[in-house]
Amino acid sequence: MKKLNKIVILLFATAVLSSCSLPGLGGGFDGEGITITGGTTSETQILAFIVEGMVEHYLDIDAEIINNLGSSTLNHQALIGGDANVSGARYTGTSLTGELALEPITDPIEAYDKVVKGFEKEFNQKWFPSYGFSNSYAFMVTQETAEKYDLKTVSDLKEVSSKLNLGADNSWMERKGDGYDAFVSTYDFDFNRVYPMQIGLVYDALAADKMDVVLGYSTDGRIKSYDLVVLEDDKQLFPPYDASPVASNEVLKEYPELNEILLKLEGTISTEKMQEMNYTADNDLLEPKTVAQKFLKENNFFENKKEEE
Repeated sequence: MKKLNKIVILLFATAVLSSCSLPGLGGGFDGEGITITGGTTSETQILAFIVEGMVEHYLDIDAEIINNLGSSTLNHQALIGGDANVSGARYTGTSLTGELALEPITDPIEAYDKVVKGFEKEFNQKWFPSYGFSNSYAFMVTQETAEKYDLKTVSDLKEVSSKLNLGADNSWMERKGDGYDAFVSTYDFDFNRVYPMQIGLVYDALAADKMDVVLGYSTDGRIKSYDLVVLEDDKQLFPPYDASPVASNEVLKEYPELNEILLKLEGTISTEKMQEMNYTADNDLLEPKTVAQKFLKENNFFENKKEEE
């Protein structure tokens, strides 16, 4: 039954992207308006609303957002199909091995260079400079587990791994290059049992002692709220996942000012700041749009950022 539900959800998401009758899904860019893709996580939604806020501040238009796209692939298809023309959040490591189908790269500069050139050549899209943070996969445990087994790095898990259960993102289990199989090969150990689950559930499972170790995201606000310990990826299994906005060259041609607007966001969000904003949304239950607006107002929409540089 669970497998059937996943298939139904996937088919529904695909149907939404191909529909012309829903708000924000016009079946193709017609030169009128900017539509931004978000996601299902607080982070991807906050970043989408940050881009929306910047667009509406500098351009006299109302931007639209398509939220709750559950994967990078769905975000990508929204731009390819013309249902959107800007992605609020894309990650180098994800798109490198996903949309571009290339081998994972651990050097962040090289990975960025590959996605910039690849998206320009293959998809006629501009991959902008990073917001300033990388949201990588990260293994994490509770403070109690870290102290009990003296855990600081992923390699430290090896001696006790046969006692521990791991909760991990469904998509990670099948990922090539830096997924489950690559983990076992790189670190040369496995866990007692591995439970695939939705990424949003892993933190609650760990905090409730349903799991001993989970694989989450390094900027997730629940790391702070649950006082979790992030283990160092000492063998560099995971490639960099630097976050950036992406826009179609078509919309950049129609709105030339958009290029400068998105460049203003370069290097404006640190890992700590993104984790703080995620915490505010996830723990304090502040709407992602409100979090984004607060961030932009505090920074005066980066009015003079490029001029000062």
